[in-house]
Amino acid sequence: MKLALAALAPAIALAPLASALATDTSGQSSSYELTVVSAGGVNGHVQFDDDGRGGLRSTIKIDTHGLQFDEKESLALSKSGNLIGYSIQGSGQSGPVNETYSWNDGTAKWNAPMDRGSASQPSPDRYYLAENFTSYLNRAALLKRLLSQPGASVRLVSGGVARAARLNSLILGQGKNSEKITLWSIGGVANKPYFLWADEDGRLFAMLNFVSVIRSGYENQLSHLQEVEQSAQSDVSAQIAHRFEKLPSHPVAFTHVRAFIDGQFADDQTIVVNGNRIVSVGPATGAHIPADAQIIPGAGRTLLPGLWDSHLHIAGDESGLIELATGVTSLRDPGNFDQLTVTRKKRRAAGNLLMPHIYSSSLIDGKGPYSAPVGTTVTSEAETIQVVDRAKEIGQTGVKFYGSMNPAWIKPAADEAHRLGLHVHGHLPAGMRPLDAINAGYDELTHVNLMTMQAMPDDIVAHANTSARFTGPGRYAKDMDLDGGPMHDLIAIMAQRHIYADPTLVVFEGMYVTDAGELPPSYQPYAQNLSPLEKGERDGSLAVAPGVTRADYKASFRRMIELVGRLHKAGVQIVAGTDGEGPDLIRELELYVQAGFTPAEALDAATIIPARLQGVGTSTGSIAAGKTADLLLVDGDPSKDIGTLRHSRMVMMDGSLMDSATLRGMSGLGGDVTPEATAD
Repeated sequence: MKLALAALAPAIALAPLASALATDTSGQSSSYELTVVSAGGVNGHVQFDDDGRGGLRSTIKIDTHGLQFDEKESLALSKSGNLIGYSIQGSGQSGPVNETYSWNDGTAKWNAPMDRGSASQPSPDRYYLAENFTSYLNRAALLKRLLSQPGASVRLVSGGVARAARLNSLILGQGKNSEKITLWSIGGVANKPYFLWADEDGRLFAMLNFVSVIRSGYENQLSHLQEVEQSAQSDVSAQIAHRFEKLPSHPVAFTHVRAFIDGQFADDQTIVVNGNRIVSVGPATGAHIPADAQIIPGAGRTLLPGLWDSHLHIAGDESGLIELATGVTSLRDPGNFDQLTVTRKKRRAAGNLLMPHIYSSSLIDGKGPYSAPVGTTVTSEAETIQVVDRAKEIGQTGVKFYGSMNPAWIKPAADEAHRLGLHVHGHLPAGMRPLDAINAGYDELTHVNLMTMQAMPDDIVAHANTSARFTGPGRYAKDMDLDGGPMHDLIAIMAQRHIYADPTLVVFEGMYVTDAGELPPSYQPYAQNLSPLEKGERDGSLAVAPGVTRADYKASFRRMIELVGRLHKAGVQIVAGTDGEGPDLIRELELYVQAGFTPAEALDAATIIPARLQGVGTSTGSIAAGKTADLLLVDGDPSKDIGTLRHSRMVMMDGSLMDSATLRGMSGLGGDVTPEATAD
């Protein structure tokens, strides 16, 4: 889940903007406030101020489950309404924030973590779109600029054209207290559009996500706006699904292909699909291929089961494209807004949403300042058990507990979940170590940083629902003893009790290994196809805490990789998840190979093992006659280089055959990935 990931440095003063600021004095000053809100409650505020002379400012103060932002945004417009100066500074997920743009005397200059430069620009008519994902003022000002232009389009400094499209309008309240707001889609800025609600004056009213902003006083309308926004997107999503999800009119035969079958690679195989089922698997010599079959030559290629991402919080309908583009045909959403999850499953089942198969858990957390941004918060043991019961009623396959849960409620809630046949996994409630959670009923441990809590100092464990869950392992994991003591005991007990592990190593590589402004390895192969905005949003670096160095964090991450290798060697079942999206999964598997897995063992973690965890291993998760036709065809040989998975050519889901290059192009990853561009 993309959230702030850093302990924060002290806020720094807002630098002055370019000297060519607007001096129009015809306007009136105004201000208004947005509330930052999530499932856990209020997480902060954003104050917008307009001086009426082309100067706009915002103050951003956010604290979401122990992670903080303290930023100031400043934006200057010319008399004609063009952007001529911008700055956002303070502290955020990667430490100090310092991004600026200016236009002066025909020259545009910008300085951002992922994109720095200057260009001759006779007119300031191009808009600078900020990288920082908390730059609410910058995005709000873009909408006003778009609405003032013919065709609602504006050229961007970074290249391309931003466009606004009206999706829906509604009126909140009654009489003098009523407010008409409109939902807008802003496209052309990244691999997917973003959505915002604006009032009749074009001012930002709301932007919805796992952590949302909404006009103060309207916080109780958040769920209503989410439903309307989801509905407004559904027509477009249905058109995409109808385009791709078409069963071939004839059988499909993958001939003379290297195939991943029963955990092993087999050469010169032919696999035949008819409808949504695999009908035959075996050596190409002697294979029966129906006379009317569509032949897909497999020489130099490998056919695999469709991949699973076992830790993906679906952010929106567009997630389906990027997942399928990466070869993911099944996913587990381990926590979201339950109603949206139920709706997505129904739309997918009706053929109106292009999305991998969805298996989902209800996320449950205690109420407090560090509550999870999604899911359901509870205040008692009885209420916790009621939420577990509701999870079963709405068709969830598991429940996931979070860091602010009362530890005393875990066992009775886990007992109820097991009575109902639900899988139990999650974060560690503050004060609990991994073995405490296992003894209370966990079937699976989530995130490698939380697995290290067995060996962390007491003060880190006591605050495991705050940023200490990142900074503590970053500081101390490098010194863990995996051959004896508490970590050795944890590994042995997980193996004995058949406890699954969901490490999400790729998240912590981004946090501990990459510096601010550095694109993580997951996305380096796609760098040439990503906009500066997208690159900035991929930056998950964790600011180095006082008394620690980046080298310490890197050493701790190497120890975490080793821990995952030890778990695997001991027989613990690993399920590959990203807490991100598509491309992160391939990098996760590369990290497993670094940990000592064979490529085949890494693939098992993203195919048959998660299928068995979800209870569907007899119908999917491997290539076998009679199983659902969820398949991935790639160029090259993943048994020699697991990164070959990036070179997907075709994806088949439920028998529907899709071109990977088309999916990549629509998802913003680009039409292809060259072998020399892949990460080391």
